[in-house]
Amino acid sequence: MPTGKLFLLLGWHLVLTGLPPIAAALFAARCGLRSVSILLAIALGVSGVVAMLAFWMYYTEPFVGETYAFFVFIGSIGLAAWSLWGRKIDPGLLRDLATPFALWVLGTVFLVFFGFLHGGADGPITTATTRFSHPLPLDNDIPFFFSDWFFHHGHQGTPPMFVGGWLSSDRPPLQVGYVLSQRIFGWDGSGLHYQVLGVALQQLWIVGLWALLLAARVGRMTRALVMVTVLVSAVAIVNGFFVWPKLLPAAMLLAAAAVLITPLWQELRRSLWAAALVAALFGLAMLSHGSSIFGIIPLVLIAALRGLPSWRWLGVAALVGVALMAPWSVYQSSGDPPGNRLTKWMLGGVEQIDERGTGEAIVDSYREAGLGGTVENKLDNFAAMTGEGVFANNVEEVVDGIGEANVEQSVRSLRQIFFFYLVPSLGLLLLGPLAMGVAWRRRAELDRSEWTFALTCIAAFVIGAIGWGLILFGPPAARPTIHVGSYLLPILGLCGCVVSLRACFPRFAGYFVTLNALLMLALYVPALEPPLDTAYSPLAALLSAGALAGFIAVALTNTLARRWSG
Repeated sequence: MPTGKLFLLLGWHLVLTGLPPIAAALFAARCGLRSVSILLAIALGVSGVVAMLAFWMYYTEPFVGETYAFFVFIGSIGLAAWSLWGRKIDPGLLRDLATPFALWVLGTVFLVFFGFLHGGADGPITTATTRFSHPLPLDNDIPFFFSDWFFHHGHQGTPPMFVGGWLSSDRPPLQVGYVLSQRIFGWDGSGLHYQVLGVALQQLWIVGLWALLLAARVGRMTRALVMVTVLVSAVAIVNGFFVWPKLLPAAMLLAAAAVLITPLWQELRRSLWAAALVAALFGLAMLSHGSSIFGIIPLVLIAALRGLPSWRWLGVAALVGVALMAPWSVYQSSGDPPGNRLTKWMLGGVEQIDERGTGEAIVDSYREAGLGGTVENKLDNFAAMTGEGVFANNVEEVVDGIGEANVEQSVRSLRQIFFFYLVPSLGLLLLGPLAMGVAWRRRAELDRSEWTFALTCIAAFVIGAIGWGLILFGPPAARPTIHVGSYLLPILGLCGCVVSLRACFPRFAGYFVTLNALLMLALYVPALEPPLDTAYSPLAALLSAGALAGFIAVALTNTLARRWSG
């Protein structure tokens, strides 16, 4: 496809994806909310709820789903226009809200054209499996496959199995809902519409992370460095273009983190509407990918340590969570049973499909492993997060590639390190926590708010990793590589590393983080397995570079530098 047409297609899906959350944020602002962080969290929550309703409307009857999709489109435009009518919203607040959505647009444009830098738009789903990594499975195609069924059939009949025996009930449906909500407005058979929409959805982490950084009250430069670091990280590049629904739930969890692990919590733990918001964000994360539980655990524990909410707060949260999750649970058990393949695999180490229930499979696996085997499995889990011996082999391949001038070998090995291993995925930025130790010993003058936030992010990373290692059954079937867990953890890890550097050595941090960003870009520019009969596109390179430059400029010069979010 010509680059110009791809640009127009991308713009259309950005409009369709952005209308409901923008309308929700504007409406909440007109109703009197002034916290940008909370407005962004509401925007993401409403966006997810609208998508889930689209799924259930199509499941009821395709015609009902199509009618609903048109209603959402027209209704979002009307609600946004009404919210802006009469200038009831402070212009400064509007500018503050515009900043994260502009970053989301620019970040999406950057990644789409960075991904298609060497062509491949004619077979986008296949291109995404090899563009930034070793050949990946077809998990990015699963939401596309099942959205096609529900679009045409609704609840009539049982959806066919995906390649490998995957049922429609095995993977949560949030991304399917987003696809269904937009499909009526333009689609194709190649999957390009789906790919572009998928990138826009995964890049919603930008909105969630911006909400968290504002709520944490970090400085303008720190905020910009964090945003750029995550944008060009392996987590965002690989998993943003390979659109399995794993960064989408991270966006929801980042928005929840803005409430739970920042100064906002002391106020919002007494607000019942905040309970509904947090529960909705948690529920939507779980309805996008079940591994979100490994990100929910550290957020809940840190919030509880900072102050417990009331029983009424917890009750409201429970009701909202059940309302969101119960319909899907019913579908798993009745619509296309059993829907427990991933749970048995991750928690019980049962990779093969069998007739056992989830609890039975988990009990059988632990009984077979025994106490000694279980302890060994958990220790192996924690070793796998550091890369253990495999990481050393990858490093050796990198060094050998450099010595033999084999750039491709070095690039492949580095990409594998960043894709698989949690702690090594932080790369050079692991210097951040070390810098905190040095600064503490020297009793250096520190930025206390950034110091505290860095410690909170690192604590969430560590707590999440511990919970993940203990809950996951263990190798060989359930090995804790990054893509098996919640992507909230590596994002918070990157965030904590950058903020800690800024808190301790502000000027050095700017230079060091910039160097890291340039090295990450250099790592992912090469197309090691380009599609046949393709070449690098100068126009795609120009659009990607321009979007990245725009992202950096907006992050650095945003109007939010003059005010707090709370």
